[in-house]
Amino acid sequence: MKKALLIIRWIVGVLFIFSGLIKVNDPLGLSYKMQEFFEVWGIDFLNKYSLGMSLLMNMLEVGCGVALLIGFRIKFTTRLLLLLIIFFTFLTGYAVLSGKIKTCGCLGDCLPLTATQSFIKDLVLLVMIVLLALLDKDVTPAFSKVTTNTILMLSIMFCVLLQDAVLNYLPYIDCLPFKIGNNLVEQMQKPKNYVPDSTVITYQYNKGGKAIEFDQSHFPDDFDSSYVFVSRFDKLIRKGTGGAKLTDFNLTTQSGNDTTQAMLELPKYVMIMGNSMHSNFPKWHADLLKVRDYCSANHIALFYVTPQSGDETSLLINEKITVLKCDATIIKTAARVNSTYYLMNRATVINKFSDKSINKIMEALVQLKGN
Repeated sequence: MKKALLIIRWIVGVLFIFSGLIKVNDPLGLSYKMQEFFEVWGIDFLNKYSLGMSLLMNMLEVGCGVALLIGFRIKFTTRLLLLLIIFFTFLTGYAVLSGKIKTCGCLGDCLPLTATQSFIKDLVLLVMIVLLALLDKDVTPAFSKVTTNTILMLSIMFCVLLQDAVLNYLPYIDCLPFKIGNNLVEQMQKPKNYVPDSTVITYQYNKGGKAIEFDQSHFPDDFDSSYVFVSRFDKLIRKGTGGAKLTDFNLTTQSGNDTTQAMLELPKYVMIMGNSMHSNFPKWHADLLKVRDYCSANHIALFYVTPQSGDETSLLINEKITVLKCDATIIKTAARVNSTYYLMNRATVINKFSDKSINKIMEALVQLKGN
C-alpha cells in the first residue's frame, strides 16, 4: 500500500507542478480565462483582480505540488489539494455541462484540452487526492523540517521571479499563433476537412428572481415583459475538428479601411501591438520615437496596432506613426506585454520583443535592414 501511495503522491505532485509551471510561464493567459468565466457568471467586476488572482493561483498550484512531494505538513497539504481539486472539478464540470466555455485553460495554450478532457482529468485527480487525504498518516517528510521549508520557499520564490520576468519581457515558451517563425496567413487558414463547431444561440433571462435559459426554438409560451434579459451566448452542441489557429485578425485604418492584406505583403516592417498606452508614457514614447526614426531612415514601415483611441493615439498620428485598429481579443493574444514589438517579413514573424527590451529591438532592426 505504501508503494501505491508513493506512486499516487508523485503523479499528483508532478501534475500540479507541471500544470502550475505552464501557467507561470503565461499568467496573463490564465487571467484572461478567468475573465471569461467571470463574464459568463455576470461578475465581470472581478476582471480587474484577475491578474493578481492568476499569480496567486499559479504559485499555490506549484507550491502544493512541491509540498506533496517533499512531505511538507502533509495533513494540511492534502486538505488544501482537496479543496483545489474540488474547485477545479467544479469549473471543468461547469464548462462541460453548460457548453459556455470551450476550453478551461488548465494547461495553458501550450497543451489545450477540451472541457471534457479537463473534467475527466480532474475527476481522476480527485479520486487520487481523496485517497491521499485518507492515508496521509502513512506519509513521512522526505527531508528535515529546515530543508523542506527551504525547498518550498525557494519554489514559491522561483514562481514569483519567473512571473515577474514574463510579465515584463514576454513568456519564455511561446505557444500562441504569433510566435517567432509563424506565418500569420497560414495561421488564419482552416485545415483540410475542417468541420466547424455546432452551436446554438442561447438566451439567459430572469423572471421573478429565477434564472431561465432557452434557445431560439424553445421560447417560453408566456414570454412577455416580465422576462428580463441577462445575456446571450453560443452554447456548444457538438465539437468540430478545429478551425484556424488565428481568427478575427483584421486591421483597419482610422477611417475604417481594411489594410490587413496590404500590410502582410510588405517585405520588411515593424508592428507594435498594445492594448493601451504605457503607464510610463515618457520612457515608452521616447523609445518608440527612436524606433520610428530608425525605421524612417532605413525605409522600414512602422505600424502601431491598438483597439484604443484617444489623445495619445492622435499624438502618434501627428508624429507620422501609422496607427491601425484591431480587435481587443487579438491584441490580448498577441501582446502579452504592453506593448509588444513584432519584426516582420511579409506575414512571417521574424522576431518579437517586449517594449522594455529597446536595446535588443534596435539590434534586431539592424539585422532586419540587412536581410
